[in-house]
Amino acid sequence: MLQFFIAVDVTVVNIALPSIGADFDVDGHALTWVVVGYTVAGGGMLMLGGRLGDLFGRRRVLLLGTGLFGAASLLAGLAPTFSLLVVARLLQGAGEAIALPAAMATIVLMFPEGPRRSRALSVWGAVASCGLVLGFVLSGILTAHLGWRWIFLISVPFVLVVLLAAVFLVEGDRPAAKDSLPLDLPGALLLTACPLLFTFGVVEAGEPGTSAWLVALALAGAVAAGAGFVRVEARSRNPLLPLSFFVNRTRVAANLTTMLLSGALSTSFLLFTFYLQERLGIGPLGAGLTMLPLAVSLIVFSMLVPRLLGRWGARACVLAGIGFTAAAMAAIAIVAVLEAGGVAMIPAMLLIAAGMGFGIVGLQYVAVSGVTEADAGIASGAQRAADQLGGATGVAVCVGIGFAPTLHSLDPFLVATLLAAAGLVTGAVVAWRMSSPVPTADLQKQAG
Repeated sequence: MLQFFIAVDVTVVNIALPSIGADFDVDGHALTWVVVGYTVAGGGMLMLGGRLGDLFGRRRVLLLGTGLFGAASLLAGLAPTFSLLVVARLLQGAGEAIALPAAMATIVLMFPEGPRRSRALSVWGAVASCGLVLGFVLSGILTAHLGWRWIFLISVPFVLVVLLAAVFLVEGDRPAAKDSLPLDLPGALLLTACPLLFTFGVVEAGEPGTSAWLVALALAGAVAAGAGFVRVEARSRNPLLPLSFFVNRTRVAANLTTMLLSGALSTSFLLFTFYLQERLGIGPLGAGLTMLPLAVSLIVFSMLVPRLLGRWGARACVLAGIGFTAAAMAAIAIVAVLEAGGVAMIPAMLLIAAGMGFGIVGLQYVAVSGVTEADAGIASGAQRAADQLGGATGVAVCVGIGFAPTLHSLDPFLVATLLAAAGLVTGAVVAWRMSSPVPTADLQKQAG
């Protein structure tokens, strides 16, 4: 249930953004904070969340993260100001980062390796996919009939159910020994601060009257935080991301490509929402239903691509995903320039679903190929963090600059899609030079 509502939270906010903007009198590029605040906090603290479960016990950390997510959802639903809503979204992301690794580890350890664990993880993935699909429709219904605040408030009673279930159904586990290695808190803070400061600098650069010195200071702070993160990881006894991780060029290339592709994909979700509601004037319910083909086709592609990995190879799937996403960006730009109806956006939505299915699944496979027990957690955590932080950074750059009239006088949809396309071209170059792992026997069997 927790996974379901966290997945819902990924898509449910997009449909409600115009209503949130109208309520607080903020425009498109400022609204990016509602999206990126959640993903930056979640991505920056994700690997720390996994470590917390190891040190303090998975059930205890699951309760902590779930409770924080629920409290932040309540705060977001009741937020009297836009600034407080953004703070609540940051706290929601932190709650997700703490709870999800503990929940995932609990499932893995509850079921022995083999068919039972595979079925459990399949159910976990299916629940997430259903959450993504229902998020569009649920957001439209709630926003249209009850108001945008209920997209956050509705999860609170269900979070209470999850807390009770965790108390009575999840067995307690012993924390790690007291002499275990300490947490890398400075690394986690710097990893979160870097994209937050970068996002602040880019978004505020588009605000009328913003001091150039403030923007420059934020961007300089982002660079300093990034450099500080590298320095801390090099000296830490228990780093979140050991520098030895960067020795494997294939994984580094996969994570860099993930960031660039996720940036374009996350941008497309906002462009669909802004076009349908702000430019065409379609209500939240109509927008949610119009975007339903995107969600349904995403499930189809996520089921199809694992079979094709064994036949095509991971690199071919990744390049196909980047190509589909680039075609979607071109389609969005054309529809926006022609000011066509909402139905004209559906081909772009289908292309985005194909790009996400082929690209992200292929990159996930490459990013964790050849791992051992010693580095499996680091590799998977780094890939998830690259996905979330890349999405947040992409939205900040593409939407933050595209919808900032103080920076240019061009069509915002055209600027945003061009910036996303530039990132995709870079991602394609990196992916082309990336070695493709040999498909495993399981994938080859599925392909056959």
